[in-house]
Amino acid sequence: MRIRLDLIEEEPFRWNETESIAAESLARLEVIGLTEIESSGSLERAHPGYRFQARLQYGQTLACSRCLKPHEVEVESRLDLIVLVQPPEPTSGEIQLEASELGVLAIESDILDTEPILLEQLALNIPMSALCRPDCAGLCPYCGADRNEQPDCCDGQEIDPRWQALNDLKLG
Repeated sequence: MRIRLDLIEEEPFRWNETESIAAESLARLEVIGLTEIESSGSLERAHPGYRFQARLQYGQTLACSRCLKPHEVEVESRLDLIVLVQPPEPTSGEIQLEASELGVLAIESDILDTEPILLEQLALNIPMSALCRPDCAGLCPYCGADRNEQPDCCDGQEIDPRWQALNDLKLG
């Protein structure tokens, strides 16, 4: 969605819409699919710029980090930003953000494109370790079986001789 900021005067601009985003656009292998994203929010004048508030609600299908089975996670996310229209400042190299700059979005024109904001929020809501359940046993390193379904698949498997010294320490 593209919002023209010059048309926002006294009354805030409000929206409530449903969008579809392809899981591939997030470029994360653990994301298998996304449901339609319900977004609602408002954009209003605030000194020195505009206040952007939004709520996102959707479901994401993730591959478990241990057993690779897909599982669904419902997500509800809120966002509160100050939007400033200002020309880009010339910089060289890396810059360090101050704490006061973390909730600020600087744009170059009078048109606010919400798609990059939406994609950033979707990426931030992907867990670092997507587990289907907290006690997921994962895959067997020998045969690849799901240890949640076959916990004793390779009991008594011969230990790689390179690791035998560590096993002796553990048993001793």
